[in-house]
Amino acid sequence: MQSSNFDVLSKVKDPEKLRSRCDNYVEKGLTSNPTVKFLIQRLISMGCIPPKDFIRCKECTKEAGGGFGVVEETVLVESKEAKKRASLEQCQRSLEDLRNQIQDEKDGKSKLTIKPEIYLCQQHIQSEDHAHTSMVHELIHAVDMCRAKMDPLNNCIHMACTEIRAQNLSGECAPWKEFIGGQIKNFPNHGKTCVKRRALLSVKENPNCRDRANDYVEAAFERCYKDTFPFDRHPSVR
Repeated sequence: MQSSNFDVLSKVKDPEKLRSRCDNYVEKGLTSNPTVKFLIQRLISMGCIPPKDFIRCKECTKEAGGGFGVVEETVLVESKEAKKRASLEQCQRSLEDLRNQIQDEKDGKSKLTIKPEIYLCQQHIQSEDHAHTSMVHELIHAVDMCRAKMDPLNNCIHMACTEIRAQNLSGECAPWKEFIGGQIKNFPNHGKTCVKRRALLSVKENPNCRDRANDYVEAAFERCYKDTFPFDRHPSVR
């Protein structure tokens, strides 16, 4: 469950400077961005109190703006591969690592659970706006995990739905962003087109869902696109 808006990578290379800049964006989001603040308060009111450092900046090996959820692996049968995965941060694990985790669970070698946590990839965050949009995207996933017994690893409809909602409600498909990215081909329907395109890319990242990702997104789309919870209406509508 990753947000990815990194068409132009930052020219800053120093990890400490990247971390400092990203941490500053997160702090401003938590204290000044009304949508971020609203979503945090809704999580609290729903009984899902975010722990300290719920949103953290990290140096990622994957090209993404951020992500939600740490796949925790309870190892039942020890292996070198499982020990190696345990030493890596979620944002440093590869798609192959996830495939192996899922296969090990199917083989009875481990049990997987998702620990709610948000990370921003500090070297791919372009600006304060990008950071806050990514935070909103991942907080929508957190809200969905809080309000329902969602299993996005194994239930591909669940994953498709939360990705559709996160893409739609985060502002990642705002017309000006699509225009800059050269993605607008049919302006009246650009919103749905963008949400569907981006959700499909995210669902394909799950090895359990990859082969039929399009079917899952299509099946969930209309209902989940209309679902604006916890907002009364789409955040872009004033």
